[in-house]
Amino acid sequence: MLTNKQLEKYADVLIWALQKTRCSKFKEGDIVRVSYHISALPLVEIIHKKLLELRFNPALRARTTSVIERNFFDIANDSQLVFLEPGFKELVNNLNGSIYIISPESLTHLKGVDTEKINKSANALRSIRQILDKREDEGKFGWTLCTVPTQALADHAGLTLEEYTDQVVKACFLDKKDPIEEWQSIFDKSNTVKNWLNKMDIDILHIQSENIDLEIKVGEKRKWVGVSGYNIPSFEIFLSPDWSGTRGVYYADRPSYLFGNRVEGLKVEFLKGDVIEISAEDGDDFIKKITCMDDGAKRVGEFSLTDKRFSRIDKFMADVLFDENFGGDFGNCHIALGDSYSAAFDGDPKKLTSAKKKKLGFNESALHWDIVNSEKKTVTAKLKDGTKVIIYDDGKFKN
Repeated sequence: MLTNKQLEKYADVLIWALQKTRCSKFKEGDIVRVSYHISALPLVEIIHKKLLELRFNPALRARTTSVIERNFFDIANDSQLVFLEPGFKELVNNLNGSIYIISPESLTHLKGVDTEKINKSANALRSIRQILDKREDEGKFGWTLCTVPTQALADHAGLTLEEYTDQVVKACFLDKKDPIEEWQSIFDKSNTVKNWLNKMDIDILHIQSENIDLEIKVGEKRKWVGVSGYNIPSFEIFLSPDWSGTRGVYYADRPSYLFGNRVEGLKVEFLKGDVIEISAEDGDDFIKKITCMDDGAKRVGEFSLTDKRFSRIDKFMADVLFDENFGGDFGNCHIALGDSYSAAFDGDPKKLTSAKKKKLGFNESALHWDIVNSEKKTVTAKLKDGTKVIIYDDGKFKN
């Protein structure tokens, strides 16, 4: 497990990351929620102390255990599935920051649960996410996310707990004297890449690998974003494209876990922006049902690339936070089925209304599911003047 010294460094990095995510600075008295699994308590205690020292007001919220979550979906009736406890919306309407700490005791405890129940509950929580999205667009809210190693994560990744922990330490620079200095360096390098991409007038992205032949339309008023503090670790540079211009085949060679279900060997075919065929070697029945959550669940909300020169992650981690930032030999790309990010809007996010999102092709959904491919690939940008430029090859951006 993580040592006390590593936990101290982790807490410092997370608070640095949180402060990076707001366009307006945090101030004394701001409310910062810490959402966590019970096994992450040693890190929570350190973060809580540091937040108090910064004169923030911590609001601690323990996440449900796997038993509680399974009981909820097995037993809850329709009204209980959409129930939001009194005071929850009031808290969310006043939050200035959130630190989400993932440390699960199980990854597959919801296997076999009625997906209609999962869909109903997820749609009920969508109103909460919309509040936070609005506050974020107004510069009133920022957030970051991290993972603390558990035996369940290690087991599903095929690693020992020590090996898993070593990957977390390495990925987050907790083995360095000053991790924040390392993150600031990555932050600066990624800005160079983003500036290069954002100066191009890209119309279409063509992604090709052994099992992928996919075209994605960038869309109007878009910008590349990423490495902004929202996730630790985070090395991805991404955008939210115009969903309607997606066509071709995408394949996820990395397994993923969604709502307590394992999905592996996922193949998705798009036509005119919509999924027309989806299948998986493992979890096929589940993914066919979960992508019926709403209309947007069968459309692309994100396209992302990770440069292997940035990321030190070189093993499968059974955790999308790490797997979508995989470096390895060829970096990775991922798409997300479902909701898009308003941060990728090249304009004032406060003016990105639901009507404007629809017009520009920003997808909306209660789902956001990242599916990762780590094969050797080439990404070619077709510019609006017809010029073709390779922007990514052999795991690296070509700037």
